Order: sequence, then structure tokens, then C-alpha cells
Amino acid sequence: MSEHTRKISGWILLTMPTIIYGGYFLLTILSGQQDHLNLTDFQKSMFRAGHAHAGVLVLLALIVQLFVDSMSFSENWKWFVRITIPVSSILVSMGFFASATGEGLTAPNGLIFILYAGMIVLASGLVAAGIGLIMRKQK
Repeated sequence: MSEHTRKISGWILLTMPTIIYGGYFLLTILSGQQDHLNLTDFQKSMFRAGHAHAGVLVLLALIVQLFVDSMSFSENWKWFVRITIPVSSILVSMGFFASATGEGLTAPNGLIFILYAGMIVLASGLVAAGIGLIMRKQK
């Protein structure tokens, strides 16, 4: 494992307590302890989706870090792959949360574009990672 992979993976792991706290907060919402927030079913669903995507994409970001050192890319392209997946986990989950923020919402607000931006970042990083692994020449 390269030094870069080790450090980026360490930073990614440090984000996981925020996801744990988000799960706790989501549990308080779904168990009725946050009724004073007057959240709609749409908002609860979007918060649930944002939390789930954060957890899954952070795990994916950790897995991809292990593959980066095996890619046949330049260092710049390796950094592109190293960064895009963790950044997409932030953007995608933020898009779910931000687009459901507001009083009494039953449909996404204008901040839904953050979710779409995160999807583009995620797809570009995954395509780059796949190409980098396929193009690698065996030694």
C-alpha cells in the first residue's frame, strides 16, 4: 500500500463517526423522538436515502483506494480516482439532505442539483478506475 493510499484511507475512516451520528439522529427521527421537527414522509425518506448512500459510498471509497496503486495511470489520474469517490459520497448524501431541507416539503427543492453533481463525479471516478485497472499491463 502506498503512502498516499494509506493517508487518504485514514482520512476516509475519520469521516465514519459522522455517519454513525447521522444514523443515531435518523433513528431518533424514525422512532418519533424528533416530532417537533414536523418532517414529512418525503423528508424522512430523503434523509434515510442520504444516510444510506453516505455509508455505502464511503465503503466504496475505501475499497477503491486499494485498487489505485494497481492502476496504469499517471499520478494525476491516480489522484483523480483517489479523490472523486470520497467527494462523491459527500455530494450525493448532501444532495439528498439539502434537497429535503425546508418546512413541509413533499418534493425536492432546487438543491437537488447537488445530488446530480455527485452522481456525475461518482460515475467519472468509477469509469476512470475501471479503465485504469483494465489497461494495467501484467509484469
